[in-house]
Amino acid sequence: MSDGAHLSFEFFSVKSDLGRQNVAAMCRQLDRYKPAFYSVTYGAGGSTRTSTQKLVMAIQNEGYTAAPHLSFGGDSADALVDLLDLYRSAGVYNVVALRGDLPSGVAGIGKLTHANELVSLIRDSFGDHFDISVAAYPEIHPEAESYDKDVYWLGEKFRAGANRAITQYFYNADGYFRFLDEAAKQGIEAPIVPGIMPLTNYQNLLRFSENCGAEIPRWLRWQLKQRSKDRADLVKFGIDVVTELCNKLLTGGAPGLHFYSMNNITVVDALCKNIDLAPRPE
Repeated sequence: MSDGAHLSFEFFSVKSDLGRQNVAAMCRQLDRYKPAFYSVTYGAGGSTRTSTQKLVMAIQNEGYTAAPHLSFGGDSADALVDLLDLYRSAGVYNVVALRGDLPSGVAGIGKLTHANELVSLIRDSFGDHFDISVAAYPEIHPEAESYDKDVYWLGEKFRAGANRAITQYFYNADGYFRFLDEAAKQGIEAPIVPGIMPLTNYQNLLRFSENCGAEIPRWLRWQLKQRSKDRADLVKFGIDVVTELCNKLLTGGAPGLHFYSMNNITVVDALCKNIDLAPRPE
């Protein structure tokens, strides 16, 4: 990967000390690739607020760079400012600002609904202290009014002060590059980093994709289904497919990669080796 390209890895929050120790061990293994940060997810409505915060602190205390996910959900602006102030005091300077989801059963309570408002809150409260990543959807957010409107809202996040976008995962590189073209037409010049989901479990992928609107190409769906009873075969096939996708993205000019690790780095590490992401010795 070229000098200056973005690389990051995502973990979901864990509740136990052992889980945090395991994530720290993963950071040690992945750190040879010199990622910009390790992001930590934030459950609907801040449902993992405490466990997210503890894992972020654990990563920071190990000497690595953490990037907590944040969303309004059911939280007030004041509550998020307090949380961000805590992160700033701990030396955190990367955040991933998301619209997020309300907790189950909570609706119509007048909460802010667009991530650009969260980005504005961060900038108004903390100036340029935080490097802010936001979400993008090359295959368009499942709740979008239209393709153009979804690109417009991405632009609003950048106009509010975001530094980059990280995409929902996808398996169609052409759709990503078309999305970049449409974003450029609307004046978006900031980097839009592809989010990469390894292929390790057929049923889980179906469920995730149904929930987030990510498309699994028909040919890929059938190949995964055919291999679903032989995990070793599925994982080997998935590594080949995702390696090819990553190489096509980087060759085509993608500004880096963000890996959804699912807290299991065996396959992610294999992908990084295949793509030759290790820095060259000086």
